[in-house]
Amino acid sequence: MTVVIAGAAETDALGRLPGHSTMQLHLEAARNVLADAGMTKDDIDGIATVGTPGPIQIAHALGITPAWLDGTGVGGSSFLFHVRHAAAAIRAGLCRTVLITHGESGRSRVGAGRYGMGPDSLLGQFELPYGVVGPPTSFTITALRYMKETGLTHEQLAEVAVAQRRWAHLNPRALYRDLITVDDVLASRMVAYPFHLLECCLVTDGGGALIVTSEELSRRPPVYLLGSGESAESPIISQMEDFTTSKAFRLSGEAAFAEAKIGHDDVDHLMVYDAFAHVPIYGLEDLGFVGRGEAGAFIAEGHTSPGGRLPLNTNGGGLSYTHTGMYGMFAIQESVRQLRGEAAAQVPGAEVGVVLGNGGMFASAATLVLANRLP
Repeated sequence: MTVVIAGAAETDALGRLPGHSTMQLHLEAARNVLADAGMTKDDIDGIATVGTPGPIQIAHALGITPAWLDGTGVGGSSFLFHVRHAAAAIRAGLCRTVLITHGESGRSRVGAGRYGMGPDSLLGQFELPYGVVGPPTSFTITALRYMKETGLTHEQLAEVAVAQRRWAHLNPRALYRDLITVDDVLASRMVAYPFHLLECCLVTDGGGALIVTSEELSRRPPVYLLGSGESAESPIISQMEDFTTSKAFRLSGEAAFAEAKIGHDDVDHLMVYDAFAHVPIYGLEDLGFVGRGEAGAFIAEGHTSPGGRLPLNTNGGGLSYTHTGMYGMFAIQESVRQLRGEAAAQVPGAEVGVVLGNGGMFASAATLVLANRLP
């Protein structure tokens, strides 16, 4: 059975939305994706989401009695997992059409749960006592080791933010659109060495939703799911096998490329989750687009920027477009737009897109290979 993404839509606005609760963001995204797909809630028999509210609450709010639910929560990559799991459920005959929703009041915190980590957790026992208290301080561990071992410079790290701002400059929905230079990045406030403010993701409100179904049930030109993969490594960053590479990135990417039966030269468009500036560098290397230690120079030479040979994070990414806390939904949304030919900064002739999601601090990963036609 051929599985497709038959609908993709975000909330009406992204950024600072103090008038929207988390539930409202979910429901607005659901309303928009049903309209995008030309469907109604009565077409939906599967629900997937992560966090609070969960799939039961979303189904109830929409008036849907689902035959299949997925509440997989593995951080920002969860929505890529949901697409993969929905495809498996549809092929197995467990459901026919799945609605995947995301809503997060990441900035305004309206209806959002409290942050916290129990002292009995792995993080609470083995990292918090040493000052590792959140993403900036966790991700510095990997970035600094990578810089030491590969020779990545501060200027090359800053080039990631510069390249993605070039895409955001072309996108009216991006929160930050003004062009920046390497000097601007290095002059911005130091958050946690080596990360300056412009090398850290945004904190925003917003949401998005997808509809996954079979090709025969799609009511608009579909985006095909050619391949997918998922993996996980460690719930705490200190236990990674190697700080300079993500095992979960590698394994999920290998599985997705193998299922899709594609090579790197077939990829026209790439979305790599970018919570911090070094994550796209890991993505380029761990997916095999460049060799070890080569990604910094590759980005600095303009290959991922508008007009480059491997367009990367073409909406502006989590550094410039939006980042509600779990960014994976927005990476999928942009890939779908590119393959439909509807993106604000459209890549000419884009036919195959790859989306790589990160969950936690390199804890989980999933990869999707999407296309606007079958091979």
